[in-house]
Amino acid sequence: MRSEEIQIRTGADEVVHDLTRECQRFLDSENGDGLLHVWVPHATAGVAIIETGAGSDDDLLTALERILPRDVKWRHRHGTPGHGRDHVMPALVPPYATIPVLGGVLTLGTWQSVCLVDTNVDNPVRTVRLSFLAG
Repeated sequence: MRSEEIQIRTGADEVVHDLTRECQRFLDSENGDGLLHVWVPHATAGVAIIETGAGSDDDLLTALERILPRDVKWRHRHGTPGHGRDHVMPALVPPYATIPVLGGVLTLGTWQSVCLVDTNVDNPVRTVRLSFLAG
């Protein structure tokens, strides 16, 4: 297995950050089949396979705000107001995804992208671990 960590600057806003290019760059030295595992070792971030650029990324953030409103009195209280929702979010958008790789290429569908989902405005930089398990 080959693995590496990358750092993603998400800034001070909620974001759906497209990781697809970084994932494919990681696979550029591979020419075989296997699995790419994308892991976010944070308690307040997730990984989603969704369409980006056509509004779906913003729709995901809107849906998360509706499901997990920041103004609810969360029991988890440190951080900015409503930060408790950020700790619940990975139960809905898990902190990992595994994508099949054929001939060194991600087998994503036409409109699919690998995305980091970060609703925690208190952490401006996220670590993402990419691991390739050859078949």
